[in-house]
Amino acid sequence: MPRSVPPRHRYDNRLLDQGSQGRGERDRRAPGGPNNYGPDAPNDEYQPRHDHPGYGRPEYENYSRSAPPPPGEHGQRVAPGYEYPVPPGYGPDHGPDDHVTDDTAGPDRRPSGYGPRHSASPGYRPGGNGPGGNGPGGNGPGGNGPGGNGPGGNGPGGNGPGGNGPGIPVGRDPRNDAQSGAPGPGDGGRDGRRRTVKPRRRRLRRLLAHRSVQAILIVLVLFLGWVGWSVGQAMTAPGNGTASTRLAEWARDHYLGPVVTLGEWLTYKAPKVGGKPQFSLAAPATGGPTSATAPPKPGAATITPIVPSRLSSPAGSPLPGEGQWRVLASVTGIPAIYGTYLRPDGIHTSYVAGIASMDQRLLSFQLRPGAEDPGTANWGYSPWLPPNSRTGLLATFNGGFKLDSAGGGFYLNGLTKGTLTSGAASLVYYKNGQVSIGSWDHGVGMSSNVLGVRQNLKLIVANGTVPASVDQDVQSQWGATLGGGYYVWRSGVGITSDGRVIFVYGPALSVRTLADLLQRAGAVNAMQMDINPAWMSYMYYKPSPSAADPTPVNLLPNQPEPANRYYSVNSRDFTAVFAR
Repeated sequence: MPRSVPPRHRYDNRLLDQGSQGRGERDRRAPGGPNNYGPDAPNDEYQPRHDHPGYGRPEYENYSRSAPPPPGEHGQRVAPGYEYPVPPGYGPDHGPDDHVTDDTAGPDRRPSGYGPRHSASPGYRPGGNGPGGNGPGGNGPGGNGPGGNGPGGNGPGGNGPGGNGPGIPVGRDPRNDAQSGAPGPGDGGRDGRRRTVKPRRRRLRRLLAHRSVQAILIVLVLFLGWVGWSVGQAMTAPGNGTASTRLAEWARDHYLGPVVTLGEWLTYKAPKVGGKPQFSLAAPATGGPTSATAPPKPGAATITPIVPSRLSSPAGSPLPGEGQWRVLASVTGIPAIYGTYLRPDGIHTSYVAGIASMDQRLLSFQLRPGAEDPGTANWGYSPWLPPNSRTGLLATFNGGFKLDSAGGGFYLNGLTKGTLTSGAASLVYYKNGQVSIGSWDHGVGMSSNVLGVRQNLKLIVANGTVPASVDQDVQSQWGATLGGGYYVWRSGVGITSDGRVIFVYGPALSVRTLADLLQRAGAVNAMQMDINPAWMSYMYYKPSPSAADPTPVNLLPNQPEPANRYYSVNSRDFTAVFAR
């Protein structure tokens, strides 16, 4: 008589994991039996019984574990005719989840009402419990009657629609109750193979289960969160730097300077050789004589302007207007600021440096702090030029390196950021509005008249001469440049023997050519200020629409920074020049 409940399966776990082997490979150890049932069966038809509706459910598993092992040489498999005890209450009106006591169960523990699983039960499929499963060929005429070798034996129930008909498809896990009755190919609706978790997923799950790995992941998430917050702070901080500039500054502030330098080196383009300037050197692009205040009253003392001599061109024969000074701003009708252009050398002839000469007798210089460097404090001045503070404004120019790279300190109105270092090149601001330049403690120093000090590296012109140090250790001594090149945007400030302040800036400058231009313009002491295009600028201001609201103009028309740079909060310190 055919069994009505599939026997308990005892699998070797090692064989269970061999899902890539042939069908029924894990049951090869089971002995053979009647009806070609076993490892010697034709077409390898011997398969584990996965078609049972309760396969994989806790009730069926618990019942199987509590039942005695089925007969067989190895205790793994039984012959088809073996009657295996059935859980009480299992019958046509009871699914595997309705495990209740059945008082009608007979002595063999089989409930009297046992039959095919109720058609409304989940997972019911014709291939699992249909005509060949528990229908006419299973427990009907083919079981003990004509169907032994007829319709139920090798007919519809044996190898018919229920025998070799739809069963569990390949890749579906028969232990999943939602799929246990689903149709699919195979012997008796069973495939014989059980898909396991992919090895990569299993290894990943095992890896993630380690506490050390979990701790590392937590630390990584916290670190990335902090990095995102810190970068966000830098990108939204007050100032007018570009996104790339802000990100580069953040990286340098967090010990990633070599990474930034590498990126700059990869994107650096050396200045071209030869060529002609892209704009005329005859006059500043939008320049011309201006007056910051009304003409002097009759009888007032007058100041004789200092008109600089024309400068010779380092590139050889001068172009039209090259080296000729033109008035950029005046005070009470007296020229106070002059400007001109020079090509820096005879190789990079398509590049132009801007030069300004400022008369301290007519001007007042103010040191302004940056919002990020030196940072917020009670400096006495704001990090920008608000509308109510622009009256008499004539010029502005950039400061020096960030203080952690400047080799010196910043002092203003009694407060200090960094350390004022002996021997450092220093731009000193006095309370009367004048400035001086020299080596700290060697020509200039602290006194009661000092209002501010900005230090930056060493002097590049000292007592009228250019020291040999300008050609030594350029990267380490004179600042990291874009791409590590010598010829980049640079700026510098110097002072002449008659007290004028000289400012030079431009592209394709080495430390040597910057020093030569300052010396050529008359500076006896000079220092390098900031470098790279995002940090330098020189603007003069035209008193229109009014002297209280002047219009800024770039000295170099190809200057990267906008003319109104200091009309909003600036991240770096700068110098503002007003009429006296």
